[in-house]
Amino acid sequence: MDNVTPPKPGARAASSFVHDKAFVNGEWVPASSGKTFDVVNPANGKVIGSVPDMDASDTEMAIKVAYKAFQSWKETTAKERSVLLKKWADLVNQNREELAKLLTSEMGKPVAESAGEIMYGAGFLDLFAEEAKRVEGDIIQTPMKSRRILVLKQPIGVSGMITPWNFPNAMITRKAGAAIAAGCTVVLKPAEDTPYSALALCELAKEAGIPAGVLNVVTSSRDNASQVGKMICESPLVTKMSFTGSTFVGKLLLQQCASTVKKVSLELGGNAPFIVFESADVDAAVQGTMGAKFRCSGQTCVCANRIYVHESIFDEYVRKFAAVVEKDLKVGDGILPGTTQGPLINKKAVEKIDAHVQDAVSKGAKVVCGGKSMGGNFYEPTILTGVTGDMRCAKEEIFGPIAGIIKFKTEDEVVGLANATTSGLSGYFYSRDISQIWRVAERLESGLVGVNEGVISMPEVPFGGWKESGLGREGGRYGIEEYLEIKYVCMGGL
Repeated sequence: MDNVTPPKPGARAASSFVHDKAFVNGEWVPASSGKTFDVVNPANGKVIGSVPDMDASDTEMAIKVAYKAFQSWKETTAKERSVLLKKWADLVNQNREELAKLLTSEMGKPVAESAGEIMYGAGFLDLFAEEAKRVEGDIIQTPMKSRRILVLKQPIGVSGMITPWNFPNAMITRKAGAAIAAGCTVVLKPAEDTPYSALALCELAKEAGIPAGVLNVVTSSRDNASQVGKMICESPLVTKMSFTGSTFVGKLLLQQCASTVKKVSLELGGNAPFIVFESADVDAAVQGTMGAKFRCSGQTCVCANRIYVHESIFDEYVRKFAAVVEKDLKVGDGILPGTTQGPLINKKAVEKIDAHVQDAVSKGAKVVCGGKSMGGNFYEPTILTGVTGDMRCAKEEIFGPIAGIIKFKTEDEVVGLANATTSGLSGYFYSRDISQIWRVAERLESGLVGVNEGVISMPEVPFGGWKESGLGREGGRYGIEEYLEIKYVCMGGL
């Protein structure tokens, strides 16, 4: 963890959160095979450390632990769970700076962004600490005088989770916070690129007093990921599965969950349109694009993927956008001051981004700025014009720092283009025409819509997609519902 400033007096060092064991039943445990795998800093290629390379048998053990713990955890009161979640959130916030440095070392995003993610992640714990106390059933008016009709909401059970590398803290708290608040127990596999943020959360959960077996984290390499995921999906002891990641993997996990008819939450890939209408404040739209496109170096599922700009303001928008990109974005190691764009997660990601650029240029696109690898896992923030629908950067989820801009003429045309995809996670548009704002907000086929805003994620809102972008919702009061079952009770003989 090079170039990390010393912690403040009394604070923990980021290195103190680097655990070389997984976390099961409240204990730090190795893989039964004794195997480990290395975790690498994507900015410099250096090994941070190693963690257990667990397999299906390790995962099955963790599931059994979680199932046993569920028998007592489900009997706790909402108040008891709320208090523990609040303590966990407080500990995360107290260690924000060091957790951010750890996150940057394994994932690469600028440390300021990492600190923002830690606050975002703690926000989910705070929110679900409150939502735990708001789980309410119902009493339905009876058609028969001798009966009473009740509706109960109860925890669904052991919840399996698979989380991504791009938000290695917040995607865990968004899922596990909701499950634990509902009275469920958790078996979670973090992304192989970023296990340390998950294990750091386990340390703080234990310190907060969350009982053994309630939160279990199983680490595994890419080689073992498929068998670990299969065990989570097919175990009859797991009654809920939540996954954030690619659409391809999500479909595979959904098939595996069918064998035990699990309740499933999937937050999958996107292909977000970002529309700038002729009435838009162009300067505001440029700033919105910066957040929607280049946050996390473009490596988020809600990043703007296709930027549509009305023909009457196209040249002005491109000129101003390029000027801001060249002035404000600085590529480098995320731990260094001033860095706004960290590395991509690995070499494969760099190769994919470069292939997208080369494909677009070969089909007639123009590179306005960027367009080249900078060595290692770094790639220049890139703007392309002359982008057409047959180019990979318009058809596929980019997951990198490419902004492809497409000219349009009419509202009907651009809404049709925006919706012409199998994805439906997020969409954005800028307009000052209130009638148009209502129309387009309702017409976009996506689960999240930003109107004159480019960054719209927050703990209080329901996050999830339409079409092949997923199932269910995470966050807000809707998120805890994913971990509850509804029971109808008929009381007769009254």
